[in-house]
Amino acid sequence: MSINFNFSQDLRFWVALSTFDKFGAKKFDLLKKYFPNMEFAFNASINELVSAGINKKIAEEFIEHRKKINPEQEMEKLALENIKVITVKDNKYPKLLKEIYDPPPLLYYKGQWPDNINFCLAVVGSRKYTSYGQQATEFLTSRMAQHNLIIVSGLALGIDALAHIACVKAGGKTIAVLGSGIDKKNIYPASNRYVAEQILDNNGLIITEFPIGTPPLHYHFPQRNRIISGLSLGTLVIEASIKSGASITAKLALEQGREVFAVPGSIFSPNCEGSNKLIKEGAKPVLCADDIIESLSLENIENFVEAQKLVPQSPEEEKILTSLSREAIHINQLARITKLDTGTINATLLTMELKGYIRNLGGGNYVLT
Repeated sequence: MSINFNFSQDLRFWVALSTFDKFGAKKFDLLKKYFPNMEFAFNASINELVSAGINKKIAEEFIEHRKKINPEQEMEKLALENIKVITVKDNKYPKLLKEIYDPPPLLYYKGQWPDNINFCLAVVGSRKYTSYGQQATEFLTSRMAQHNLIIVSGLALGIDALAHIACVKAGGKTIAVLGSGIDKKNIYPASNRYVAEQILDNNGLIITEFPIGTPPLHYHFPQRNRIISGLSLGTLVIEASIKSGASITAKLALEQGREVFAVPGSIFSPNCEGSNKLIKEGAKPVLCADDIIESLSLENIENFVEAQKLVPQSPEEEKILTSLSREAIHINQLARITKLDTGTINATLLTMELKGYIRNLGGGNYVLT
């Protein structure tokens, strides 16, 4: 079925559907594949939801939940908190995260998406850190930030918060991933809200897959950890006990086919049992930032970042670049999104094609190169 619709209008239904906590990544994928857009999914009957692959009991629960949800009001709540949202179909959605087994269907965020979003490193560790753990975190994180690596962590007490702060102090970019809603009341832990403010004040980013108003429930954090590792080329573990959240994140990184690094610690410290065990099992030991940079072949990261940037030369080019992705889009739809007249959009597309910014697939379909 082919239906023309405004994706920005459809976004409210993605948000509305996400308020039902039993619609996780896999069920969203079923809805996305079965319905022409999320407005159809939100308004579907029980039979239609079942046909899409949703369990009947869950479909019935959603129908009841739907009665309490107004998509317009959900968007108003986000606006009041200055929260934005992107979906897995958005061209800003991180490429590495999209590659994992169960990418979050949408991400709520505050702050700015960095240009080098594909050059992230997760830094995780114990909540109860030692002075050695603090030194190692500050030493390694600040140097990796100076190499233009984005530092990703979970805003938790301990090593997470130290990594965010060290990155900010070094003038780098950092991303905090939450296991709760991103509204002020639910940022967790409350004692780290000042860290969140520092991140945002320094052009960083705070993201979550959980809708506004979601409390920090304990089972949300393993879900959160898959995003931390999924955003990143590798995960660095600094001081972790055997059963810590940091060890879980490292395990997820391995499952996602990403690199795992660990800082060697004292054989007498319970805080280091998990990180030392990771090294024993094959994680790469890290003594300095260059160990990570070389292992990931990022010696020329500055050049990689610059090569990724497409600099628009006019307001028309900027509108088109913002609207295009690596999924084909027809010129008619592009014209509707950008509100450019036929003559202007044809001329601008031709110019951009000659510059190598975009590619004409034929039949009026275009993609970013």
